[in-house]
Amino acid sequence: MKFTRIAATAAALLLAMPVAPASAQDMSFDAYLQLLIARARAEGVSEATLQRMTADLSPNMRVIELDRDQPGTPTTSGYPPLAPYIARHVDRARISGGQREFANYRGALSRIEREYGVPAEIVVAIWGHETAYGRVKGGFDLSQSLATLAWEGRRRELFSSEFVALMQVADKGYSRSELKGSWAGAFGNPQFLPSVYLRLAADGNGDGRADIMNSPVDALASIANYFRDAGWREGLPWGVRAYVPGGFDVDAYRTKIVAPTCSRVHERHSVYKTVAEWRALGIQPQIPLAQETLVTLFQPDGPGTPAYLLTSNYRVILEYNCSNYYAMSVGLLADEIAR
Repeated sequence: MKFTRIAATAAALLLAMPVAPASAQDMSFDAYLQLLIARARAEGVSEATLQRMTADLSPNMRVIELDRDQPGTPTTSGYPPLAPYIARHVDRARISGGQREFANYRGALSRIEREYGVPAEIVVAIWGHETAYGRVKGGFDLSQSLATLAWEGRRRELFSSEFVALMQVADKGYSRSELKGSWAGAFGNPQFLPSVYLRLAADGNGDGRADIMNSPVDALASIANYFRDAGWREGLPWGVRAYVPGGFDVDAYRTKIVAPTCSRVHERHSVYKTVAEWRALGIQPQIPLAQETLVTLFQPDGPGTPAYLLTSNYRVILEYNCSNYYAMSVGLLADEIAR
């Protein structure tokens, strides 16, 4: 779409200014939506896409309720035990489903693993956790959800940017009915946010589109591309079970580094030591690891419970979802799928 110099200047001002006032009450939803549309138009989205993706939009109050119900940063030092979470999320149904999909897409997964260097079982495990292998992808209208969240204002910059990214995704030829997902804007088999789709979605089946909504192969390639981009090291496991001798004081080796994000996730990890250094302290990996491999010790449920030596690839899983519960269940599910 061509712009006059005046229109282009106005568009630049819209991009530079705050998208909206500090709270939703300062502006009606319809007025705020026009600012979002102007921003998307200025970033190159076609008029036809804007019209079909925003026709008859109104705020979804259920989305606002769900957003406000999200817990803040806990103030207590306690953590729910990991074992019950693993029992629920690495159950027989998810394991058998993962093994079935692994067999169904064996050829494509082998090709994806060669291209991206990410183990096929890890990719399948993410798919299983995110959408139960494509069965539960969410039914919220993404245009409505993201416009609502941006207007509501609690995380305005995030959701206004994601709304514009969604318009850019739609401009690739996807219908509004295809672009449905979670209340917070994640969609498709891998539950990517629109901005992540634009950056990392991959065409796994060679048809010229990265259709993570309808093509499992595209979704699997996209997950692998995400992991490669996040720094997955080929040939290195995510972690292994470890033997910890009785009386060993895990807390004495807790990391002192404060992570800038997801600090409560990392505060339960030990300092990094080589496998050889842990062995010298009596910690024994139950699966062979190279002696020079740097690993962190993690015993989430306390003395006498399962312990793990985690590699840098574990932190790559955390990039997908910053939760020890999530990352551990992905790793353990992947191990079961690969058996």
